[in-house]
Amino acid sequence: MKKLFVLLSIAWMSSFFTSPSPSYQVGDTVKDFEAKNVDGKYMGTKNFPHAKGFVVVFTCNTCPYAQGYEDRIISLAKKLDDNTWPLIAINSNDKRMSPGDAYDKMQSRAKSKSYSFPYIFDESQEIVRAFGASKTPHFYVLDANKKVKYIGALDDNAEDANAVTKHYVEDAIKSIQENKDPIPSFTRAIGCGIKKRQI
Repeated sequence: MKKLFVLLSIAWMSSFFTSPSPSYQVGDTVKDFEAKNVDGKYMGTKNFPHAKGFVVVFTCNTCPYAQGYEDRIISLAKKLDDNTWPLIAINSNDKRMSPGDAYDKMQSRAKSKSYSFPYIFDESQEIVRAFGASKTPHFYVLDANKKVKYIGALDDNAEDANAVTKHYVEDAIKSIQENKDPIPSFTRAIGCGIKKRQI
């Protein structure tokens, strides 16, 4: 009995200190994902079979940083071809922790700002846990094979769009188009913490 107790204790301690499942890093290949878009349809990477790359951004309605970057995200999406370089925005905030990020609020936001890109609700939070995104906004640039080429911020100035000197995401896209690896491939995302449920 004492031996069984020791074994169970070791197993419990091992599970307690086990690291969480690894999230996507630069060089990893993203699995296809989809979630409910603000138009009621399910959208994800499979909807763009001829894409030459993807811009995936975890964002939301309520974070001041997400709001501050919103017009920049809208502008970026307009520069990209919807089919060959789709931008997919994802809201992963738990609506119980952040009621302003509920699905109906997403629909209202997308309509009022005339989003030209998918804005999907990761209600299960499976997508954000796979990616490992922690901030809003948090950007991932993928190539045609859905390999992660860049992770981080959109640019180098979260406070003032007019003071931006480095356009990280746009530079990453340009590098991919030139068959080069982006430099840098990682920057620190600036924003609010994503409201994740405990599992």
